[in-house]
Amino acid sequence: MKTEAIWQALIDRLDQMQETGQSADFWLRDDDAVEPTAALHRLLDLTERFSVPLTLAVIPAHTDERLERCLAGRRDVSVAVHGWSHENHALAGEKRQELGSHRPGGTVSDELRAGYARLEALFPAFFVPLLVPPWNRIDAEVISGLGAIGFGALSVFGPERSGKAATLLRPGLQIINTHVDVIDWRGTRGCRDHAQIVRDILARLEQVVNGGGSVGILTHHLVHDENVWAFLSKLFEVTVTHPASCWRKVSDLIGR
Repeated sequence: MKTEAIWQALIDRLDQMQETGQSADFWLRDDDAVEPTAALHRLLDLTERFSVPLTLAVIPAHTDERLERCLAGRRDVSVAVHGWSHENHALAGEKRQELGSHRPGGTVSDELRAGYARLEALFPAFFVPLLVPPWNRIDAEVISGLGAIGFGALSVFGPERSGKAATLLRPGLQIINTHVDVIDWRGTRGCRDHAQIVRDILARLEQVVNGGGSVGILTHHLVHDENVWAFLSKLFEVTVTHPASCWRKVSDLIGR
């Protein structure tokens, strides 16, 4: 199916949802924010132009007041905790992970507590108690202590009610995942085929219609090529004004 047709398929599905009184919440999570860059300014300007709320997963150890000044005056921006330093502590041959069992649990918890406190102090107007684990990986033992630090929600990648994500559930901790990644990490490391991304959105919409939840879009502004920017612009154009879709701040989803 050509890209134009697949976009029309998304519009048609949203039209069907509207006709049956259904709707879907979308949210946007962008990872690895540290400092003002041309790419970050472009993302901020794009989301502001379309009035799309943006959640930035910020790396606490590497950010500072420059990012706070960059965000000052921006509307609908949230800052989440992206681990501590985004450093891999996994053994050779293992998948990369910062929040794993490779170090004493107290060390990991202390870093997360420091990251929480640092971002809350740096970004008081934007901070949300949401943990975004680097590489979307976190051990269950680490999760058990998140509530004591202050976290109310956790965001990884994949369906909330099936697979690995379901094992992360803890009393008092909400899972608010992303479900559609725009980057072809295992291939070109640029934008994935637009038609395939839209198919993923359509598949997630079916999960939302049948079981609730939201459609989480995952981006990484530092590696965006022009095809990513074009995709996001088209996605926002299609969804922002449609009655069956609503772009939410992540704080609207926490505690729902």
